[in-house]
Amino acid sequence: MAATQNLSDSDQSSVSDQSASSRSGNRSIRVAEKERRKNEAEDPFVLALKYFSDVEAGTPVLGNDELEKNLVQVEKVAYSQGLPPEAVSIMLEFAMSLRMGTSPCVRVLKCLIPASVVPQEAVVRAVVWLSVGKMPISTQVLFIKWVLTVFDMIDAKDQLRAIYGFIFNFVTDENLCPFICHLLYLLTRKESVRVFRVRKLLELQSKLGRQPFLLHLLSLYKVFCPELVTLSIPSRMKSGFRNHISPWQSALIAVQKRNGLQGASSMSLVTNKDKTNPRKRKHCHLEFPALIPALNKEAQSEQSSSRRMVPLVELHSFAQLLENMHRIELPAQMGSLLGSSLALQYLDCVQDESALLRLNFWLGYAFHEEFLFCGDGGPSQTSEEALQFLNKLLSAQHFLQEGFSSSEVFLYKFLNVWDGSLLRPQILGLLSNIPVVPSSQIRTLLFEPLMQLFFTSSLFFKCGLMECLNNMLLKWLTWHSIYALEDDLDISLNSHTSINMTLSGFKDSVMELIHFVGRLASVGLQLEGCHCLLLSFVLDFYETVCDTFLKYGLPLIVMPPAGVFYPALFATDPVSVDRLAYIMHRYKVNLTSAKSQEKVTEQAFHISRQTFREFNHYVVIMVNCLWNSRMFYPGMGVQLGEELLLKSNVPQYGSSFDLVHHPAFMSYAVNFHQKCWPGKKDMDLNSIKHSKPWNWYLEYLFTQGYDGLKHFVQSNISWQLKADDGQVDAQRR
Repeated sequence: MAATQNLSDSDQSSVSDQSASSRSGNRSIRVAEKERRKNEAEDPFVLALKYFSDVEAGTPVLGNDELEKNLVQVEKVAYSQGLPPEAVSIMLEFAMSLRMGTSPCVRVLKCLIPASVVPQEAVVRAVVWLSVGKMPISTQVLFIKWVLTVFDMIDAKDQLRAIYGFIFNFVTDENLCPFICHLLYLLTRKESVRVFRVRKLLELQSKLGRQPFLLHLLSLYKVFCPELVTLSIPSRMKSGFRNHISPWQSALIAVQKRNGLQGASSMSLVTNKDKTNPRKRKHCHLEFPALIPALNKEAQSEQSSSRRMVPLVELHSFAQLLENMHRIELPAQMGSLLGSSLALQYLDCVQDESALLRLNFWLGYAFHEEFLFCGDGGPSQTSEEALQFLNKLLSAQHFLQEGFSSSEVFLYKFLNVWDGSLLRPQILGLLSNIPVVPSSQIRTLLFEPLMQLFFTSSLFFKCGLMECLNNMLLKWLTWHSIYALEDDLDISLNSHTSINMTLSGFKDSVMELIHFVGRLASVGLQLEGCHCLLLSFVLDFYETVCDTFLKYGLPLIVMPPAGVFYPALFATDPVSVDRLAYIMHRYKVNLTSAKSQEKVTEQAFHISRQTFREFNHYVVIMVNCLWNSRMFYPGMGVQLGEELLLKSNVPQYGSSFDLVHHPAFMSYAVNFHQKCWPGKKDMDLNSIKHSKPWNWYLEYLFTQGYDGLKHFVQSNISWQLKADDGQVDAQRR
């Protein structure tokens, strides 16, 4: 009983202690909260915001020390850590309402650096203030620039789209028109396209001319409602919206870096500016943003369940993507599509032209700011971000099996300033993905800058460029084999761009590319001393060229130039000679097939006699060189004076490049001789040319893996034994 009484006393003591501790803790919380409120009340920044929130209209500006003190405090916070959403709302309302006139308005707008997001309601109220008519046009332009800069930081877009018609009315102002078109481009949805708006834009175009910003907005309208926009839009347009140097970009990037945030705005993808040189930039936020819904949760909850849009960020499997394919809500930041495999699958399946237009615009801006608009040594200073950016883009292009039009436009500009070493694998990878270029433009856009780079760069760049051009040709031929129609070739060579070509136009472009590579290869092999590595990449290219008819269905056969043929024939490595033999064998197969179709069908293409002459000439040279030991004979293509040949002191110079004495096969001939006549002390390689040893020697070479040589011999050479000495006499088939 006593023990029970003691336990009860201890329990009561413990409860009282806990109660006292709880009261003490609550008192500490109240004291801390009171202290926090006191500090906030004394915080100069909070006091400054209260001043701008409560200041009455008509308050004088001149001599107003309180205004200057509070504005300096806001600027200090804005440039150091950014303004919170409430502060952005207060300061934007103060600036646009012109309570204290127009003089402090510009200064306030320039310090509106958001720390996280921008409230949509504040932007909508500010847009409404534009209609008051008291604000100078330069200040209106500055405000629209600010909206464009922070567009992807606005927490939602539904209310802005609700006043689309109100914003559209400002396009009639010539000073605002370029910026309003840019904003409308970002806000446009299918329901935004109306006949009267199309007519208004066409009227402006007749008044202002074919301005790029009008054409880009009309092109987006045409994607949504092609029946309303009958205007023909050029397939290649200049950048529609200029990348204006805004006063917020560098400060915005600096704030985001201090706060440890990923760039929330598409504009935050631009590089940071150096304070001493406004054109010198560094890669700071060259990253693909994360998937963020374009609507906030409240706006989504207002939609009926049957019409509810599903953000891509909420989908986690391909099955979910298929279930919601026609209810997908695209993210606010189009660049985030390239970082999501599900988003790429959506682009590949749906082919949403509006999404592709917005994505190409985002990419074009990033390319322009990061690579074309950088100052001295910009990208090379911190190229790790650029490397990741391009690798991600290449991965997306490989997934989609095609490139983006913005990448193509960027490359045409960048090749003129590229040094050939900066991000070489990535740039060449992008280059190999460009669609077919019309023959009238291919020389200016591609050949001239690439030729300068090729002849002034290292061996490894030459090899990389050869591989790039081979991949480019492969993609062109593959696109042809997929999209070509039997009667009339109407190829959309890149489903993201409308490039339609006739068969003759496509053939001209491919022929120009093949001839260009032939010229590069011929001179490059001379410059590099017929280096075997470069020769290997050149032969890779011609392995593609020799099968253009049978493998890809393109009625075109182009022979390699002499500057490629002879270095391969006289190469010191057997692999190059074997690959040349395989290429010539495939040429014969393609020519024979084309000739037979020419006789049977009416639609077969006509092969010029010059092509047959070139092929026959090369085959005669190869047979006489490798088989008949008649090198340097008259009519063999490679001729040397008799006196010069005698001075060389080379016995039997005609057989110097046959299959026995050729430098590429000499080691095989010696090995074969030792195995056939192991007891002979004197080595006579000519003994291999007798009937039985010759057949054994050929089988020996073929078993070494030289299938190209085997196919060439079987398809081009027939031989028989001579009755007198048993030697082989060969004739070309």
